[in-house]
Amino acid sequence: MKLDYGKNGIQLEIDPNWNTKIIQPTELFPIENPIKAIRDAIKNPVGNNSLKAIIKNKNKIKSVCIVVSDATRPVPTHLILEGLLKELTNYGIQYKNIRILIATGLHRPTHKEELNRILGSILTSDVQIINHIATDKKSLVSLQTNDFENPIDINKHYYESDLKILTGYVEPHFFFGFSGGYKSIVPGLAGAETILANHSAENIASPYARFGIYENNPLPEHSSRHARKVGVDFTINVCINKKHEIIQVAAGDLELVHKRLVDYQSKHIFKEIKELFDIVVCGNGGFPLDLNLYQAVKSMAIGEMGVKRGGTIISVNECKEGVGVGQDKFKELIFSGKAPEEIYNKILKKDIVIPDQWEIQVLARILMKSEVYLVSNMKEEEIGNIGLKYANTVENAIKQSIIKHGKDASILILPNGPQILPLINK
Repeated sequence: MKLDYGKNGIQLEIDPNWNTKIIQPTELFPIENPIKAIRDAIKNPVGNNSLKAIIKNKNKIKSVCIVVSDATRPVPTHLILEGLLKELTNYGIQYKNIRILIATGLHRPTHKEELNRILGSILTSDVQIINHIATDKKSLVSLQTNDFENPIDINKHYYESDLKILTGYVEPHFFFGFSGGYKSIVPGLAGAETILANHSAENIASPYARFGIYENNPLPEHSSRHARKVGVDFTINVCINKKHEIIQVAAGDLELVHKRLVDYQSKHIFKEIKELFDIVVCGNGGFPLDLNLYQAVKSMAIGEMGVKRGGTIISVNECKEGVGVGQDKFKELIFSGKAPEEIYNKILKKDIVIPDQWEIQVLARILMKSEVYLVSNMKEEEIGNIGLKYANTVENAIKQSIIKHGKDASILILPNGPQILPLINK
């Protein structure tokens, strides 16, 4: 069978003697005319005035800011923009007054070739394109608030725009519950300190900071309060299938749009399992989600949902960028030789304080529960020394795992990343 891996996938030869269960998402057919669907959604919004009415009520609009996802997300942004820009121009907005702001959070800036994939023909238009840089104080504005100990640092281009529009996609996220919605603001457009407060070790350690959990999850709760302070005029979010095609669209009020798509995803993404497995084979869903080891931690969190304590997760991610561009502290820790328990406890005690501490925190948590093999383009000497194991093929990783767990070891294969998630029936 084929597993999502990079742009082209990777073949897995399944031994008929293995005790294997394969869970694949139900085929969800794409919207036939997604641009029309986006324009229709904009004209018929959820719980909000139409975009046309919002523009009319604001009188003269000198600046429009459209927020889009960065290169690590597979959302077909160019289709959303094509529909949105057609509506905006119909309402009298000129390209020269529009900024597209890429919500990078703490990720690296988007490369030029990636901009072409994200924006399509918009890249050559008169629309201004800006990368959010969370560490650039000059590009941020600080908002005082009684709700938080520290000011909210947010992108100045966004905050000072006359019309603020969010775009993105909704799918389960490994500690935020679901992507999309508020996440476009924090972490997407926030300053580094604001992001670190949201993604604190305490918040990440919450048992509610997991895939598909939104209620009682401290991260979206924190982010939602920020979004209300910063302001959002209109939202367009989509859901996509395993081919990254649009299957659902909703536009209008930020909270109601997100709730509608979260409800849709909750019905289609989770697959109930009766018991946990000895071995779980899983990936991130291929390019661009499996660009590096840093991002691959998310796939290990998928495996964590279905594996027994003491079991084995086989993480299948291309990782053509290696550990990850700009992830120096993450790399330093995976080569620290420390036990996962030591890393995890030191993070909680703030003995280890680094940017993006959540990724190494989640990795350490998973390694405390199970062994993890990495199947990727990386060499064995590149994957660190805190417990990750190397395998050159998925078949070899499974064979090594069967030696540990026995010939009757139960094996769960999840070939399509977060498109389907196992949910234990407790």
